[in-house]
Amino acid sequence: MPKLWNDTIEEHRRGVREAILDTTWELVNELGPTGVKMSEIAERTGIGRATLYKYFPDIEAILAAWHYRQVTRQVVYLTEIRDTTTDPMGRLSAVLGAYGHHQRHRAQHHRHQPHGSELAILLHRSDGQVEAAQQQLHALFADLLVDAVREGGIRTDVSVGELATYCLHALTAADATADDQALERLVAVILRGLQPVV
Repeated sequence: MPKLWNDTIEEHRRGVREAILDTTWELVNELGPTGVKMSEIAERTGIGRATLYKYFPDIEAILAAWHYRQVTRQVVYLTEIRDTTTDPMGRLSAVLGAYGHHQRHRAQHHRHQPHGSELAILLHRSDGQVEAAQQQLHALFADLLVDAVREGGIRTDVSVGELATYCLHALTAADATADDQALERLVAVILRGLQPVV
């Protein structure tokens, strides 16, 4: 097949896949994750059920793919934030702040979402795709910490992997009601915890 034909088919497949993910998310927000049926997703997306099953075997797989897409987009955004400065500690601080803002926004969204706990259970039961997305995020933080360690700004008595986990978990404390100043204080506390032991 000519390259143009292959590219067009791939673009169409990506478009259908994206539409399935977006439609499923809309339905989950309306009906809850256990209230959505594959037939509803197909109908609202404008495709046949057989086509839908060519892309995903079930709703859990769709939600895992949606979550993976969200985390991947977040990693891209945080990478862009990272690349705005060359100072390792400045980069780390900027990414911590951006991730904290994301966590706060997520907490606000979940607070107003009536089916948040059902969705969390489904996502945690899903395949390794969600875990792979989380590993991308962890790797981004670990790389930032490695650069900061080289500059002497980060403690070395704890592994970079453990420190990356610390950063990610500490930022989940970004409460839905927190304002920008509270978030800045949280980032400052995290950065103090990363400082070398004297």
